[in-house]
Amino acid sequence: MQTLLTGGLVPFLGVVVVLLILGVMVWTSGTIRYIPNDAVGVVEKLWSPNGSVKIGLLALHSEAGFQADLLRGGFHFFMPFQYRVHIRPMISVTQGKIGYVFARDGIDLPADQTLADNSKVDDFRDARAFLERGGQKGPQRKVLREGTHILNPALFVVMTEDATYSLSMAPDEKAYYGKMRDVLDERGGFTPVVIKEVAGTRGSDQIAVVTVQDGPGLSADELLAPDVGDVHNAFQEPEKFLAAGGKRGRQQRVLVEGTYYINRLFATVEFLTKTIIPVGYVGVVVSYTGRRGNDVSGSDYSHGELVENGFRGVWREPLMPGKYAFNTYAGKIELVPTTNFVLLWKTGESGSNFDSNLREITLITKDAFEPQLPLSVVVHIDYRKAPLVVQRFGNIEQLVEQTLDPMVSSYFKNVSQTKTFIELIQSRSELQGNASSEMRQRFQAYSLEFEEVLIGTPKPQPGDTQIENIMAQLRDRQIAREQVETFAQKQIAADKQRELNEAEQRASKQKELTASLVDVSIKENQGAANVKAAEKRRQEIEALAQAEKFRQEMEGAGRASAIKAVGEAEASAIKAKSDALEGEGADKQLMQTVMLRLAEAFETSKIPLVPQIQMGGEQGGNAFSTLLSLMSSLKAAELSQTLPRQEVPRS
Repeated sequence: MQTLLTGGLVPFLGVVVVLLILGVMVWTSGTIRYIPNDAVGVVEKLWSPNGSVKIGLLALHSEAGFQADLLRGGFHFFMPFQYRVHIRPMISVTQGKIGYVFARDGIDLPADQTLADNSKVDDFRDARAFLERGGQKGPQRKVLREGTHILNPALFVVMTEDATYSLSMAPDEKAYYGKMRDVLDERGGFTPVVIKEVAGTRGSDQIAVVTVQDGPGLSADELLAPDVGDVHNAFQEPEKFLAAGGKRGRQQRVLVEGTYYINRLFATVEFLTKTIIPVGYVGVVVSYTGRRGNDVSGSDYSHGELVENGFRGVWREPLMPGKYAFNTYAGKIELVPTTNFVLLWKTGESGSNFDSNLREITLITKDAFEPQLPLSVVVHIDYRKAPLVVQRFGNIEQLVEQTLDPMVSSYFKNVSQTKTFIELIQSRSELQGNASSEMRQRFQAYSLEFEEVLIGTPKPQPGDTQIENIMAQLRDRQIAREQVETFAQKQIAADKQRELNEAEQRASKQKELTASLVDVSIKENQGAANVKAAEKRRQEIEALAQAEKFRQEMEGAGRASAIKAVGEAEASAIKAKSDALEGEGADKQLMQTVMLRLAEAFETSKIPLVPQIQMGGEQGGNAFSTLLSLMSSLKAAELSQTLPRQEVPRS
């Protein structure tokens, strides 16, 4: 049995050994090779009747050397001992990452070129076509995006964030590609440029300034490469950028929010913060780049050029409040306040961002005092004149320090020399009004609008006690005035207290006072009614008196006419009688008439002929005696007329 086993095992082992030897011979000869489906095979031809490669790295005409064509997954059969197959993994670029390609072979780069031109050859999958169509060696402008790429690692070295895909040839080549990886890591080259604005996140409001490392250089008078438009898709297509006239260097065009797959070997990026012009300001642009424009400030204005927007110089139109993606390498923006701002001439205090270097103004008064005057000036700048201010002074700080400070200080120093210290204090309001009027005209000459000046209280310099003595005297004087006023106010208060007491007493007697006032009102009303009634009665009496007067006047006129007529008739009768009696008869007739009239008068007046009461005196003192006396006188007169004709006998 042992013999049988021994006899059968030996031939079997011999067959196995033979097969192993044959397998090793086949493997070592390279006749059969298996390539996994996730890898590629680089064929190296060890010998060839055509000889080896004369120029370049890859064999394009069946020469010995690395072949241009790759082998894919599966079994492959070769001539024994003629080929060697290098199996390498496929190239994988992670999602959202960038892969860089380096060509080991191709046409050498010219001196003015940094990266290989891919305008003619941009397909790295066909190594043979890349070399035959004039592909250039070195780092390529085109990058690889996400996905799996099949490239010949003998010709191309691909760097991703995770690995370097290549077919190593020499130890020093690894060091070279290691340095290139360090450069890409430093520039963040394996990740795209991502610009996004996150609300509430500091530093997120950014822009990216691009510096192109390839292409023709700038001229001597150019600081930034001019904008060639967006045909290059935000620098993501280098060939289109260069074809449009793009130049090497820092670009005027910036990148805003978005994701950009930019070859960091072609262009680097620098993040800047967006320019924010707050409300209450405008931004005056001083551009360092652009074409030379025409001066629009006018021939009478000789403080620099004012140009249209987009040209080199001070832009005519300021930027209004807002957020701007402004390239600060292309120029600067001077913020000019459009709201009123305060300039304080006071040590250690500031009314705005422009007066940090201002101090109190040292004055010299007429009486040789040297006080320090704190001052506040309110200034406004018209936003339309903001470019003129920047053009003339450069910025607001220089305007304040080089112009406004000397001008305001000189004005108040001149005024102080015409007034004593006390006058300077007491005429503060007048001084403030005059300063407002005069400085307003001066400010207009500098394209500024003067709003108001506020003058503080002059104070002494350190170590000066004279001013304090003057102030103490003024305070004592004022205290005396206030005491006089206090005494006057106390007297007024006493009077008011008395009035208050009277009011309180009246309030306590208000019920009685009200009743008395009501009685007074009633009586006043009754009096007014009586007055009105009396007035009405007076009017009635006046009317009756007028009527009676009229009646009496009429009656009197009638009686007078009747009496006149009677008198005239009687006179005619008497005259006729007198004429008929001629002399004595006439006198007798006259006497009869008189006696008749007297009798009628006594009868009408009803006066007693004999008085009821007689006083001492002559007898016959009544009307009748009077009548007898009258008759006697008439008789005597008659006798006197007859005496010349008849002699009166003497006794």
